[in-house]
Amino acid sequence: MALSEPAGQGRATPHSLSPAFLTRGLDAASATHRRACLLLVLVALVAFLPGFFSVPPIDRDEARFSQATKQMLETGNFVDIRYKDVARHKKPVGIYWLQSLSVAAAEAVVGPSARTTIAFYRIPSLLAAIGAVLLTYALALSFVSRRGAIMAGLMMASCVLLGVEARLAKTDAVLLFTTLVSMVALARAYFRPPPYVPDLRLAALFWTALAAGILVKGPLAPLFVGLPILVLAILDRSGGFLRVLKPLAGLAWCLLLCLPWFIAIYVVTNGAFYEHAVGVDMLGKVAEGAEGHWGPPGTYLLAIWGTFWPAVVLVAMAVPFAWARRRERPVRFLLALVVPSWIVFEAAVTKLPHYVLPLYPGLAVLAALALERGAIANVGKRLGDLRGIWPILGTLIVAVMGFGFFWFGGGWAYGLAALPVLALALTALWQSAFTFRRGAEAAFLTAVVGAVLLYAGVYQFLLPQMRAVWISERLAGIAREAGCPAAGVATVPYQEPSLAFLIGTDLQFTDPVQAADLLKQGGCMAFVGANMVPLFEQRAKEIGLRYRLATSVPGFTYNGGRNVVISVFRPEGSGQ
Repeated sequence: MALSEPAGQGRATPHSLSPAFLTRGLDAASATHRRACLLLVLVALVAFLPGFFSVPPIDRDEARFSQATKQMLETGNFVDIRYKDVARHKKPVGIYWLQSLSVAAAEAVVGPSARTTIAFYRIPSLLAAIGAVLLTYALALSFVSRRGAIMAGLMMASCVLLGVEARLAKTDAVLLFTTLVSMVALARAYFRPPPYVPDLRLAALFWTALAAGILVKGPLAPLFVGLPILVLAILDRSGGFLRVLKPLAGLAWCLLLCLPWFIAIYVVTNGAFYEHAVGVDMLGKVAEGAEGHWGPPGTYLLAIWGTFWPAVVLVAMAVPFAWARRRERPVRFLLALVVPSWIVFEAAVTKLPHYVLPLYPGLAVLAALALERGAIANVGKRLGDLRGIWPILGTLIVAVMGFGFFWFGGGWAYGLAALPVLALALTALWQSAFTFRRGAEAAFLTAVVGAVLLYAGVYQFLLPQMRAVWISERLAGIAREAGCPAAGVATVPYQEPSLAFLIGTDLQFTDPVQAADLLKQGGCMAFVGANMVPLFEQRAKEIGLRYRLATSVPGFTYNGGRNVVISVFRPEGSGQ
């Protein structure tokens, strides 16, 4: 992977890609906190917004969360959580409340269509992701200069995984935000000089954010902040810093915020929520690979090369620095934020990339600290060659997504529009690798430009146009054009949550026999997979159903990883 600077490297480059230009921009942003925050928000918006409104609902988690929220709005029941007729007892209620507020506000502006517009359910994740970038900056200010803190914020703004979660209507971006609030407060408390005087503001931030995290994702929020506290208290042989956070009063406040819903859900479900959420969902993920998401120890160490790209290059280069300075108080704190929780997740049997997302800000700050102290500039050749990951992975992403765009169909005008954006992205990424020895800071800024351009090309131009994978959107469009109400539509065996979200809660998830019966009884439309068509036809013959094939929808199910053909049947005599 060794890279050398090509001849002519000293020639002028486009201003937007010039390391000197980017460094001057960083100089200007570092002048004040307002400028620093403005830069981070702008970069985060440019990184997160492409595709935010145009990528359809993603199966299955996002669509299940969104459908459950939609049912809360439909029923007015904001305590129990249900997906169609099934209790959804996996996560607490926090994310559903946030999504309900977002959709209700949008509904007041744009009308009923807001309930089936996935972007409005994604807004809490988007705002939380932007907030996480700013909070990473705030956390870094306890360790590095304003300039270094901006670098840490940019590492999160350009992070592949955070970009994905910012575009998904689920819990993980919001959990990251709440956890980071507590981490910032903990850092401020830890670095207070003795005597540790209680600080009501810091305590309120810490415990309120912890309560919000518990309401979003249960015990994970206490895990991410509790393990660092325990490790620091052991290493320091003192937990005196906790006095700043008023632990007794704070814990009471946290319980006051959390307990009402936890008591209400116990009463409403007669304890079934806890039986499933703790006994099945949580313990199942610890002891066995839940839903097929098994992975051996070391899975996250391997996955981070893709999920924390492009910042992972600087993180890897900071490892020798972290080991050498592990006894220094700032480095010890950052390692305590990351290492204990990382070990826990590596030991758990179920592995999903987003589980360790709240640990990435600590890694970003550690990399910024190493960068500011000159440790990254002095890395050896072996670690220095890791800079090749910037262009190599970027090129791989473009190749894979380009193949997907070609294979799964798309609007070729969008493909042509993406070409210059992706070409400029790869130019920046290759330039970042070749100019690394001129300065790690400028090289990483160039990599950030390349990453942001890459996300724009992929999310805005390529992914939404891969029509073969957006089966639910196409089927929903057919039902909408025909004016079919949700209760008059049956589907078998394609029963993805996104279809219920887009068509309506009353959509009939059924079998081929009942699908034929529904059309006979006045139903409007039946979506029948190719393998179920013979059973549907047999039942139609038995009951004397006269029907016609309106159209066929071929596609590719990315969850099952197989090609499908769905026949759309309508009763004879129904509209076109």
